[in-house]
Amino acid sequence: MRLTFQLGNIMSRSLCCLTIALAWCAALTPGCAIRGKPTLERQIGESVVFIGQEPASLAHVPVPSQWVVVRNTYLPGPDTVTYEDGRDYVVNYRAATVQRQPGSRLPDFHTNILYGQEQFDHTKFPGFGNTKYFAFVDYSYVAVAPWPVQDSQAHLLKLTQAKLKAGKQVKIVAFGDSITAGGDATKPELIFWKRWADALQRKYPQAKVTAVNGATGGDSTVQGLQRLQTKVLNESPDLVLIGFGMNDHNVGGVPIPQFKANLHEMIDRIRSETVAEIILFSAFPPNPKWKFGSHRMADYAEATRQVAVEAECAYADVFTNWQHVAVHKKPEDLLGNNINHPNDFGHWIYFKVLEALGL
Repeated sequence: MRLTFQLGNIMSRSLCCLTIALAWCAALTPGCAIRGKPTLERQIGESVVFIGQEPASLAHVPVPSQWVVVRNTYLPGPDTVTYEDGRDYVVNYRAATVQRQPGSRLPDFHTNILYGQEQFDHTKFPGFGNTKYFAFVDYSYVAVAPWPVQDSQAHLLKLTQAKLKAGKQVKIVAFGDSITAGGDATKPELIFWKRWADALQRKYPQAKVTAVNGATGGDSTVQGLQRLQTKVLNESPDLVLIGFGMNDHNVGGVPIPQFKANLHEMIDRIRSETVAEIILFSAFPPNPKWKFGSHRMADYAEATRQVAVEAECAYADVFTNWQHVAVHKKPEDLLGNNINHPNDFGHWIYFKVLEALGL
């Protein structure tokens, strides 16, 4: 079964690569029915972990004529190691994979304490985590479909947009669980909402954009309601990001009807006691091998979307866009703690979805 899947995946990638090549040729051929040149994009810092010499899949098909760079840190810096093509890894452009070589300096995920564990209880594995096993890949690819898939929410954020354009102060409170608190981001400035606030500040240099971390690790919407006054309402925000679901969805967590009711209560209280606009955002699936996940994140993401529609709040569809990236990748490629925290590249996915909201 695994061999069939791998062959099917490689065939699919090969067909995709062929389609891209034909699109390029057609775009450059006079009189061709396809008009315009396909968009060449750059993927920066896509994370992978290497399991021995097994090929690690990329989210896109890299363009063969462009350089592929593999390094050990998400952000290049003085301590960054840039690995060597042919010595440390080889790229299979047709299959869109990178393969670790024998004797490579790239870390081997075989040595991770959770490698091969099924239905694992993380509390029994002190020192778990993936940070030191990541490699980060830069490459060019042809965009064959828009990403992120996110409708503009500007019509639901008119007050915030007006304040930004007028050069006023905009205070953002990020409210949620350990993901929002920045779990496994290697630097504070790489937390997704911090990146977004910084991007808004650059876009609106006359405005004063501040962002406050109102999130608490381990919280579900139950604890969120208990902390709402001190973490959100007392801050007198202009915009509130609300992101729950990861802990609600766990085994023994918060049932979906109560999850929705809790989100509605948060929204009602924020609106009654502040002038803030609200963005709800969904989460991503945790490691499917984790013992404590109910693995119903799709249902909690849909519930979050429904609440946003019912309450006329902005909605950031992290779940769908995470899945678009993850379809060709291992869960471990994106999970900083190997359980339920995004790594730096995962925080970038969140950031790109927020950026697409239209502010």
